[in-house]
Amino acid sequence: MTSQSGKDVAIPRRTVIGTALGGAATAALPAPALAAADVGGPAGRPWKLRDTMTTDRAWTDFLRGQDLLWTRLPTRWYEGPFLGDGRLGSMVYQEPGENRIRFTVQHARVQDHRPQFGSGWGTCRLPVGHLTLEPAGTITAVDWRLSLWNAELTGTVTTTAGTLTLSAFVHDEVLAARVTADGGERAVWTFHPEDAVSPRRISEAPPAGYTANPPWTTRTAADGTEQVLQPLSGGGATATAHRRTGAELLLSVGHGFPSGAAAEADSLRQLRRAVSYGALRRRHRRWWHAFYPKSFVSFPDGRLQSFHWIQLYKVASASRAGGPVMATCGPWLEPTPWPAVWWNLNVQLEYWLIHGSNHPELDALATTLRQNQEQLIANVPAPYRADSSGVGRSSDMFAAREVGRPGTGAETGDLTWALHNVWLSYRHSMDESLLRDTVYPVLRRAIAYYLHFLTPGSDGRLHLPSTLSPEYPVVPPQDTNYDLALIRWGCRTLLDSAALLGIQDESAPHWQEVLAKLTPYPVDANGFMIGADTPYAQSHRHYSHLLMVYPLYLVNWDQPENRELIAKSVAHWHALTGAHRGYSYTGAASMYAMTGDGDTALARLRKFFDPSTRYPCQANTHYTEAGPVIETPLSASQSLHDMFCQSWGGVIRVFPAVPSAWADLTLHNFRTQGAFLVSAVREAGATRFVRIRSLAGEPLEVRHGLSGTLTVLLDDGTPARARDLGDGVLSIDLPRGREVLIHSGARPDLVIAPVAVGEPGAAWGLP
Repeated sequence: MTSQSGKDVAIPRRTVIGTALGGAATAALPAPALAAADVGGPAGRPWKLRDTMTTDRAWTDFLRGQDLLWTRLPTRWYEGPFLGDGRLGSMVYQEPGENRIRFTVQHARVQDHRPQFGSGWGTCRLPVGHLTLEPAGTITAVDWRLSLWNAELTGTVTTTAGTLTLSAFVHDEVLAARVTADGGERAVWTFHPEDAVSPRRISEAPPAGYTANPPWTTRTAADGTEQVLQPLSGGGATATAHRRTGAELLLSVGHGFPSGAAAEADSLRQLRRAVSYGALRRRHRRWWHAFYPKSFVSFPDGRLQSFHWIQLYKVASASRAGGPVMATCGPWLEPTPWPAVWWNLNVQLEYWLIHGSNHPELDALATTLRQNQEQLIANVPAPYRADSSGVGRSSDMFAAREVGRPGTGAETGDLTWALHNVWLSYRHSMDESLLRDTVYPVLRRAIAYYLHFLTPGSDGRLHLPSTLSPEYPVVPPQDTNYDLALIRWGCRTLLDSAALLGIQDESAPHWQEVLAKLTPYPVDANGFMIGADTPYAQSHRHYSHLLMVYPLYLVNWDQPENRELIAKSVAHWHALTGAHRGYSYTGAASMYAMTGDGDTALARLRKFFDPSTRYPCQANTHYTEAGPVIETPLSASQSLHDMFCQSWGGVIRVFPAVPSAWADLTLHNFRTQGAFLVSAVREAGATRFVRIRSLAGEPLEVRHGLSGTLTVLLDDGTPARARDLGDGVLSIDLPRGREVLIHSGARPDLVIAPVAVGEPGAAWGLP
């Protein structure tokens, strides 16, 4: 065995934007000449992007082409339409074996409260129930559309007796449906409560001493509202209220702990607040019509483009800041071995795409860690609670799960990895309060837990005793790469954050010592190992041993001395295929995008959509292994982001790994680290212009692939202060709230518009 640390990069104090032509990685292009040295080109007339996506009609037309369609009745959850508002969720498919249509009713806040039985049974998400729509005749056909723009299911159900016309959506924790009948049809709605027992029962027996929760009861309020009340043995209760008025049905779910009365009151209050189907629908559409225009991307692969927009709909249906952090199935609970929040990959992948797509309002992960800091302290063994925090592999919505000790083969780094997501939220917003109140204090404690166990070896290096690399079956005796990467990232982040916040932290010398003395990453002839004396020798779906490459980018393609190591590590990981799953392909796609190889990145990503693979993307873009798993499709959207625009290590690259087949691409208001909004247009395989808007006034440097004489103008047409730093890099002074335009030659048409679909594909759903 040999060891190699690679060259780590510190947290950026500058932001670089780069543009490449895509395809395979190439050497940096020579810097083009400036139109006027050091001043950004000649003075010109004021400029402004012409955004064609500013009207409801434009969005209606564009997103209609991305909608999911059904001309066959879905029979499983991963085939049907799905609705949600980050809390209440519903999936629509045939009631198994029946002539009825099921609308599941599940809620992200509904969980058990018996921690003595663990996260899989004692604090797991609990089922609520489902509605059935029963027609008079036998169902013969459906014609459904899930409108992304309106976040609404509409369509017809044809039966031997006539036709039902339906529409449904979820908003403000209310499921709203309207069904009208023609011919001899009629609509009968029935709510079916489900047993409040862990969905994990499909894979194992309950733990010793576990008893069922009490049975539910029903009652009817004076206004005709029916309620189902589900008390819980561990305290609290769930209440489901529903009422029908003519063709309209409204249903709401409340959950309270430790008082069950709060659940009853919440479910009734939410129905009263809804008022009616029409009133709620107007509020619902206002929210979604404000959501989509915050960013825009269009590229010529029709099926993948549709997939990307469906993931934006999905993540907004599954998560909202301040609400519950996503469990492995989001708010759409089904029988599953994983009815909880998983912290060793799932939660991280679930939230990556919110950054580039400019949707911080969906960041329930950051708010969860901020709101549950006391619980994170309670999760570590008692001797370490004075200065440490952690979280175990899986937990409830409050992050309640003990973390094991290094030296016992335990998985210990998951909180630190989750904090990397919150740090990304800070870097994309430059919101100092997020850094000061969440990232810094929680990361300080997460790293302190590690530091209790680092010990010097005979080689003078600091070593970490035995810990688990998530999901790899062999536990290294020491120095697991998963943890070494997180320790390095955490110490560097703390040092840089303390400087930014003006904090003289007494632990800073210790963090510096760790960075100086921490053992190098274990490496062998095949690349990064799992840990000391533990090669990567059997197929591994997780890339826990490669975190220093992605997503931490501590060892990266900008370091020529590390390129061979990265290449052989990723190639060897994917050479052993037996255990690969969907996120194995999305992770590899992002790693190849980091190298600039867009064609290989796309080839890896397409494996996730290949029906011949063991676990491909499903008909409605959801994903399943032994049960629903929401993170993989969402991470596939991040893989697309990584082809279009990256921001890591102080560099933001626009079009860094665009596949050669995608000659045209439009990117608008893509949010990057440093709180910049980037817009760029690619035509016929070349970048036409880049526009950058500064939201925070951070320093900006630009690396681009433009050739010829450059023009660099501020939004009023005056030359920007732009300095040629060589190697194709410009430094630009861009004040907060201002925009800069970069182009070569004559000013191009500054149009933001969809590109033509060059590779059509079938709609998602069952078209």
